[in-house]
Amino acid sequence: MKRRKNLLSFLLVLWSAMTRVEAQTQVLSLQEAVSLALQNNPEIKVSNLGVSKSIQEKTIARSLYLPNVNVGAQMAHYFQLVPFFGIGGNNADGKVSYGRFGGNDQAAAFVMASQPLFNASIAPSIKLAKLRNQESNALVEGKRTDIAAAVKQAYYRQLFLKEKKRLLQDRIRRNQLALEDAKSLFSKGKALRVDTLRAYTSWKNLEPDLAKLTYQAETNDFQLKALIGLSLSQQLILSDSIKLVGDRTIPTEAETYETAKLNRADLQIQSLQEKIYAQQVKLANAPARPSVSLIGQYQVQTQTNEFNYSNAYYPSSSFVGLQMSVPVFNGFRNEARSKQATLSQQQSVTQLKYDEEQLHAVVHQAVSNCLESKDRMDITKSIRETAKLSYELTEYRYSSGVSSRLELMDAELAFSFAQSNYLEAVYDYLSARVLLFQVMGKVE
Repeated sequence: MKRRKNLLSFLLVLWSAMTRVEAQTQVLSLQEAVSLALQNNPEIKVSNLGVSKSIQEKTIARSLYLPNVNVGAQMAHYFQLVPFFGIGGNNADGKVSYGRFGGNDQAAAFVMASQPLFNASIAPSIKLAKLRNQESNALVEGKRTDIAAAVKQAYYRQLFLKEKKRLLQDRIRRNQLALEDAKSLFSKGKALRVDTLRAYTSWKNLEPDLAKLTYQAETNDFQLKALIGLSLSQQLILSDSIKLVGDRTIPTEAETYETAKLNRADLQIQSLQEKIYAQQVKLANAPARPSVSLIGQYQVQTQTNEFNYSNAYYPSSSFVGLQMSVPVFNGFRNEARSKQATLSQQQSVTQLKYDEEQLHAVVHQAVSNCLESKDRMDITKSIRETAKLSYELTEYRYSSGVSSRLELMDAELAFSFAQSNYLEAVYDYLSARVLLFQVMGKVE
């Protein structure tokens, strides 16, 4: 009975541990990784908060059209009443007479409203808020494109490192077998000691590369998790493989440039900056123009003594009218702000032209990288097939006793390099393609 309980407890603990491991492991395809990043990446969340802020800025700008309503109240106790001069005329000695009257305790309550009729800053403020909102949305789209490209690059890099590590481990196993074979032949007197030393050196020379790939994969794994927004302790299993799928057409430089001009967020933002500064020029000039408002007030006031407000009069007064404010001089502040906004607008126009010129070079580099890596991929694929055939033939000849161990090692080395070169060419092509679409402001 006691053994059954111990066995049951052990099975429960084992099941709990397996459940935790399964919960901490996530299988991700490339598209799933991109989707998760677009949902969870902190940089995108920060950009989305910027959009929310710009929406509130639009609300603030629209409020300039709406009336302002203030409610106020005041209570005061006077130890000495306020004097009123001129009551009863002047005295014989030429002094102006005065008197004090009223209650020592005074109170008033009022409601005051003001409706803007004309204010030169209202229209530019609303247009500026709309442009800021467009700028925030463009910034979010640009950030989404950059994060998606970064996730794809990290995903492909992780697949590349994993596959390169597998190829290196296969090569290490082949070298270990070669070493055992060389030792066996040496013990039988059919090989020289130098053959065993060469096989041992070839094997050990691969271990530093394996350690380097292992650390690179760990670092890239952390970077991928951070981009996706996952915990660094979570284990990721990448379900895709580093291979070519879908359309391999590469757009021309002219097509890429036109698409980039239309879609790139940085160019859209730079173009919006010119319009933003134009509205800021109008805002800077607005304080120099008059403003007109419709105002109105309703007030109730009273006076009494010894805080006896229950036994007091509460007369009311009200008025409506127009209020106009005409600025005359404010120390050249408006002129300076207007010139500052105009200079910023000129900066934006110049920067946009420069960025569009620089885009030609960026596009050329991106398209060239795609074409170069595609050509290299086609060449290394042919070389890999040739090296594979050569290795298989040499291995057969070696097993038949026709070829030497040295020839087999040379063929194995050439085949390993051909595999590695083709893998790197495929990875470079996939990375270059991601960069090309990022330059165009798109996600493939």
